[in-house]
Amino acid sequence: MISVVIPTLNAAQHLPSVFLSISRAAIDGLVTEVIVSDGGSSDETCSIAEHAGAKVLTSPQGRGSQLRNGAISARKPWLLFLHADTQLQEGWEEDASSFIKNGGKECAAAFRFRLADTGFRPRSIEAFAAMRCRLMRLPYGDQGLLISRALYDKIGGFGDLPLMEDVDIVRRLGRRRISILKAAAITSAERYVREGYLKRSLRNLSCLGLYLAGVAPQRLLRFYG
Repeated sequence: MISVVIPTLNAAQHLPSVFLSISRAAIDGLVTEVIVSDGGSSDETCSIAEHAGAKVLTSPQGRGSQLRNGAISARKPWLLFLHADTQLQEGWEEDASSFIKNGGKECAAAFRFRLADTGFRPRSIEAFAAMRCRLMRLPYGDQGLLISRALYDKIGGFGDLPLMEDVDIVRRLGRRRISILKAAAITSAERYVREGYLKRSLRNLSCLGLYLAGVAPQRLLRFYG
């Protein structure tokens, strides 16, 4: 029923955990296709994906184009887009199945945001993300995106953007067509730990503000890191 599309670039460290988090859904028949759209990895990413039974595509580097190419190759009526450093919380299958069965064809769904770290700082980031989703209906790509093929095609799919492809597609969907599921998408906190939680959060927020103000994603790429 679901094609999972994962854009990758040197993601060997995290990819096994992503596959593990969707393995039960694959056994149960909910996920019947996994596509890894690789942007030119120099590590073991493609080998890991192939051994896991995923279909591996080579795409021009850039998350928007990688997601777009992966979706073109997908053959199932539902698409689930996941980042390569994001794993889904146990039990997510029930939430996804319920969304699909209860008329989700006219909407898209994202998961709750969670960071794979302990302490006050990651919980604060999660609280802010929850507030953003509640008030603005603006989930980011690290929360995943579950959408029917029909709706994906109707809105034109992911844009060929190097950055902000997630915000772009959510804005085209519109607030009324976004649902937030109960299960969480758990994302690596590596960038936050390396750069500092405050610095990384301010950088993300600045990129969003500049993009909404009309700055081209190509110009934001170097600033985003």
